[in-house]
Amino acid sequence: MLQRFKSLSLLLIAGILLAACAAATATPVLVPEPDPEADPEPGGEENISGGEAAEGDLVIYSGRSENLVAPIIQQFAEATGIDVQVRYGGTAEIAAALLEEGENSPADIFYAQDPGGLGAIEDAGLLVELSEEILGNVDPNFASPAGKWVGITARVRVVVYNIEALSPEDLPVDLSGFADQVWDGRLGIPPTNASFLTMITAMRNLWGENETRAWLEGILANHPVYYENNTAIVAAVGAGEVDAGLVNHYYLYRFLAEEGESFPARNYYMTKGGPGSLVMVSGAGILANGRNQENAQRFLEFMLSKVAQQYFASQTFEYPLVEGVVTSNLLTPLSQLNPPDVSMSDLADLEGTAALLQEVGMIP
Repeated sequence: MLQRFKSLSLLLIAGILLAACAAATATPVLVPEPDPEADPEPGGEENISGGEAAEGDLVIYSGRSENLVAPIIQQFAEATGIDVQVRYGGTAEIAAALLEEGENSPADIFYAQDPGGLGAIEDAGLLVELSEEILGNVDPNFASPAGKWVGITARVRVVVYNIEALSPEDLPVDLSGFADQVWDGRLGIPPTNASFLTMITAMRNLWGENETRAWLEGILANHPVYYENNTAIVAAVGAGEVDAGLVNHYYLYRFLAEEGESFPARNYYMTKGGPGSLVMVSGAGILANGRNQENAQRFLEFMLSKVAQQYFASQTFEYPLVEGVVTSNLLTPLSQLNPPDVSMSDLADLEGTAALLQEVGMIP
C-alpha cells in the first residue's frame, strides 16, 4: 500500500510539472503551437460511462494523444466489431487515475506515452503478465522485464539543428558538449516535457547524480531558451531563434511533410551515444481487474500487427518494433544508432528527476 501511494505521489507531481510553465534563469519563450504528445487539458475523454463494461467492449485509458492514436484504434474497432471506449489524458494524469481507482477502474488497457507511467502501474501490481504470443513480437529490451507491459513504438532523442547556422561537424558528439560556453544562448530545451524528463532520468542512471547535476548547472549557465514542447523547439530552430534543440526525432518530419525540403532544420543523431541518444518506447499493458481480458489481448496483438505498425511508421514517423515493417527512408534505422545501455525499467523514477531539476533551478 505504501508503494502504491508513493507511486501515486510521483505521478501527480510529474503531472503538475508537465503542465507548469518553466520559470528559471533563462527568459521563457513559449510558442503556443499544440504538441501532439503534450498533456491535454484534464477531462479529455471519449465514451467513458464509468459503469461496468458490457461483453464485447474494450476500455482504454490512453496517455497518448488522440490525434496520434485515434485512427488506428478506430481501425481496430472496425476490424473486430468491438465497442472501444477511450479515455484520453496525459500519461501521468491517466496513471494517477488508475492508481486512485485501483480495482474499481473500468479500464482494460493502459496505453502510455513512456515507460515511466507504465512502471508505476506495474509496481502497484495493477498489470497482468502478458502472453508469450504478445511479448514475442518485440525485442525484450522494449518490454517490461517482468512481462507486464510491451512496447508499441520507439522514439529516439536527437538534436534538431538549423542547417543555415550549423553543420553536423559543429555539433557535440554527446550531450556533455552542450555545457561548453560556445552554446551560450543557442540551445532550446523543454524542461517540463515528459520526454525531456525521461532523458534526464536516463542520464541519472548512466552518469550518476553528481555528473547529471553538474551538466544541468552547465546548461543553465549557458542561458538556454525554454520552450513548452518539442513542436515549439523545431519551429524555433527552423525560424533561426535558436541554433539547436533537444527533441524526439519524429517532430521534424511533420514540418518537412508540411513545408517541404526547404524547411531549414534537420536531425542529428549523437555519434557517441549516451542519454542524448536514448531510445524510448510508448507501450501498453492489460489491467489485472479489467473486465474484457480477451479483447484487451486482441488489442495488443493488433497494435503489434504489421497493419498497425505500418500506420505508425508511415503516419507518425515513429519506429516500429516489429520486424518486416517498412520505415520511412527519412529515418536512420535503429540498427545504425548508438543508444545507451539502459533498461526501460530504469526510466520510472520521475520523482527523483523532478526533485533534481527543482534543486538546480531548471523548473519551479
